[in-house]
Amino acid sequence: MDKVVATALQAVTDVPDGASLAVGGFGLSGVPNVLIEALYERGVGSLSVVSNNCGAMESGLAVLLAAGRISRVTGSYIGGNKEFARQYLGGELELELIPQGTLAERLRAGGAGIPAFYTPAGVGTQVAEGGLPWRYDGEGGVALASPPKEVREFDGVEYVLERAIRTDFALVRAAKGDRHGNLVFNRSARNFNPLAAMAGKVTIAEVEELVEPGAIDPDAVHLPGVFVQRVVALTPEQAADKRIERRTISAPPARETVSG
Repeated sequence: MDKVVATALQAVTDVPDGASLAVGGFGLSGVPNVLIEALYERGVGSLSVVSNNCGAMESGLAVLLAAGRISRVTGSYIGGNKEFARQYLGGELELELIPQGTLAERLRAGGAGIPAFYTPAGVGTQVAEGGLPWRYDGEGGVALASPPKEVREFDGVEYVLERAIRTDFALVRAAKGDRHGNLVFNRSARNFNPLAAMAGKVTIAEVEELVEPGAIDPDAVHLPGVFVQRVVALTPEQAADKRIERRTISAPPARETVSG
């Protein structure tokens, strides 16, 4: 039951070229940077990535993206990642852009063994009707477009059929984990991490704090170890390496003047 692997490089040693990956995190929060760096060091390429976005500020998945290691992305947000936008519009990678809630539910459904589900999100748009550009030809034309999806009516309301997502591997980051793979996520890092972990056939978690089995109250577990196959304990330096995407500073309060 001890799922701890000595290093991140050992944890991803069997991830092959062309593998599909579900990757947790959003922006700079909860991103498994150490595992992603290990994949980069191994030189793995032609990856199909499922993640809300594809890295930010030259970190996370942006490392693999800039190196040309990603061939397809299933996500919901391009955001300020200029290299992601450039590769997509230039026809260098394929992108399935879907509503954020639908992405979350497709990942969760994959982990729960639900093959597909109906949702009202996207009805009446190209999400359901097809025609969304998945790949451009590099000259402004569409080389590959999304196909139409099944639409069905329930109680007078139309819903579109969405298929669950299962991937070969999943990479996630947790604030705390035990040797059995039970994980706890910190605040907003609990966004896509549990869902990505559920969707992977082999899930690898990097944890900021490794504890012994029983140290985590069962009621405090966010993701049970049944979904996790490998655990990598981060060093204190790796755990503390957290960047700020947009620093905002409040104006200092005005000083009160006393007349007398």
